[in-house]
Amino acid sequence: MIRVLLADDQELLRAGFRMVLGAQADIEVVGEAGDGAAAVAAVRSTPVDVVLMDIRMPVMDGVEATRAICAPGGPPVRVLILTTFDLDEYAFAALKAGASGFLLKDVPPSDLLSAIRSVHAGDSVVAPSTTRRLLERFAAHLPDDARERPGAETLTAREREVLLLVARGLSNAEIAGRLSLAEATVKTHLGRVLAKLGLRDRAQVVVYAYESGLVVPSDRPKG
Repeated sequence: MIRVLLADDQELLRAGFRMVLGAQADIEVVGEAGDGAAAVAAVRSTPVDVVLMDIRMPVMDGVEATRAICAPGGPPVRVLILTTFDLDEYAFAALKAGASGFLLKDVPPSDLLSAIRSVHAGDSVVAPSTTRRLLERFAAHLPDDARERPGAETLTAREREVLLLVARGLSNAEIAGRLSLAEATVKTHLGRVLAKLGLRDRAQVVVYAYESGLVVPSDRPKG
């Protein structure tokens, strides 16, 4: 059973999500929160697997709440950010804070359910193309003096290739074709990258690669 917490300051929206999720045999809504602070408190007092987290909420916004929930040493909770626009100005910050992806608030019910199940299984739900556009759109927020973060030197040449291709927006299937590998082998390499760098999922791999300067967004000023 996938235990879901709904965090949104709009009661009507929470009711709609609860209705959709409540009809599923493998999903249970275990709580609701009207602000970020309440979401953090709920996660600490109630077993939760996935949080559907609104970005803009009173008391504490979704980015800060995500950072608190995903902090090292806490329970293994996955966060899905809910946004109004495809390139929400806070989405990149949410990914940096530990979110496993983001969804539009008007997402079709089938996509919402698929996203929750995917995140619970350990995947991210930010489409590679969307991730690339997101990071390039907010390239100005990346550090100008990017340096390779600790851990990159532990990667094998193949693992580094996989990391760079993930960061450039390729899917596992596309990476497999590019490197003439089986898709299962790509997944294995990606799993090792996550373990060596201490990252949660694919979304965090992308953020790591851009922040460390391994990949430079196309609209970032050169020189």
